Amino acid sequence: MDEGMELKGCVCRIKSCAGQLLSMEEDLVTDLDDDSWDLVWRDLRLKETFLYIDLSRVISRSENDERRKALTLLANKFFYCTDECPWEAKLL
Repeated sequence: MDEGMELKGCVCRIKSCAGQLLSMEEDLVTDLDDDSWDLVWRDLRLKETFLYIDLSRVISRSENDERRKALTLLANKFFYCTDECPWEAKLL
């Protein structure tokens, strides 16, 4: 596969996933039953996994050092936030 096409695919999935995560905001702030929380949590974890892989590919192939640092900082903040989310405690 062409490396440029692979990166375009990664960027497309990152944008799509970000939009989906933003659209899930209402689900995260409402009171859901246990089954619904379980589904939302699994969906978040799946999206987080794909984001991790795609961000890792984009960061590792970035030729601009400033862009690499900015993307790394953004990714680290995102994954820190998902690990520290208040809904984590509700699911355990």
